[in-house]
Formats: sequence, structure tokens, C-alpha cells
Amino acid sequence: MPFNIPILLTWLRVALIPLVVGVYFLPEHWLPLADRNLAATLVFIVAAITDWFDGYLARRWNQTSAFGAFLDPVADKLMVTGALLVLVQLARVDAIIAFVIIGREITISALREWMAEIGARKSVAVSSLGKIKTAAQMVAIPMLLFHDELVGIDMHIAGLILLWVAGVLTVWSMFYYLRRAWPLIREKSGV
Repeated sequence: MPFNIPILLTWLRVALIPLVVGVYFLPEHWLPLADRNLAATLVFIVAAITDWFDGYLARRWNQTSAFGAFLDPVADKLMVTGALLVLVQLARVDAIIAFVIIGREITISALREWMAEIGARKSVAVSSLGKIKTAAQMVAIPMLLFHDELVGIDMHIAGLILLWVAGVLTVWSMFYYLRRAWPLIREKSGV
């Protein structure tokens, strides 16, 4: 397993996930809800920044690796899933949108694993649509964690709208990947 700054940043993102979730399990007298919201938001934002920064540094310093390519999306999926589950528990997000986003991630991860197994990994490589979907999620989630007004904008409403946009992009990108993979699925499975 290679170890470098980009991979260290990815591991940092993995380590921050329990903080985003765990802050909501602290006793109220330790940290009032508004402070929990702020803490979770800031930790999530730091984690989201490491998501961009680790990939940038890996490419710039020519430190990309198979392990980094594996760990990065796992960290992203854990981060989004953990935050969405907290938001569902706090009744800030409907379970249906969380299910759509998490279900898509599981489906596409399984598809990528299968496509790699048959030697067709590139046919389901990350597209710009997938990157836009991820960006929408990474902006919507901290707005929903913050759950208050900021500069006169209701972050909860803005976050919900953006999360539903991310949900539409999630479904669209899932069908995009499935459509690209379908000819190989049919060929290899005899469908």
C-alpha cells in the first residue's frame, strides 16, 4: 500500500466521518444543537475539501495509485452516507432521497467492480455528470447540517433544493453508467 500526502488526506477524510456523525450523539448540555450543527458542518466542509485536494495533489505530484483510486470513492461514499443517515434521523431529509442516493452508490460500485472483473473498467469510468452530482451533494449536505440562516438565506431550504437536484443527477448518472455498460452485460451474461 503506497503512502503519500494524497492518501493521507483521503484517510483524514475517512477519520472525519465519525466526527460528523458523532457530534449529534453528544449530550445537549455539552453542546447545544446549534453548535452541533455548526461543528458537523465545518467538519464536513473540511472533509469535502480534502476530497478535491487529494485528487489534485495526486495528479499534480504524479502520485496516483490503484490503492488511492480505490480508497477515494470509498471515503466519499462513507462520508455522504453517514451524513445522509444523520440528516434522516434528524428529520431534515426524507428517507426516499437518501435511499436513492445511497442505492445508486451501491449499484454503481457493484457495476464498476463487475466491469473491472471482466476487463471493461474504462466503460464505467467517472464522467463529468458524476462529478457534477458529487459536487451538488457536497454543497447540499453542509447546508442541511447547518440548518439555519446564513446571510439571509435559509440554508435548510437551499440545501433541500440542491439535494433534490443531486437526486435527479444521481438517477440520471446511474442510467448513464448502466446504458454504457449494458452491451457488455448482455454479451458476458448471455441476456
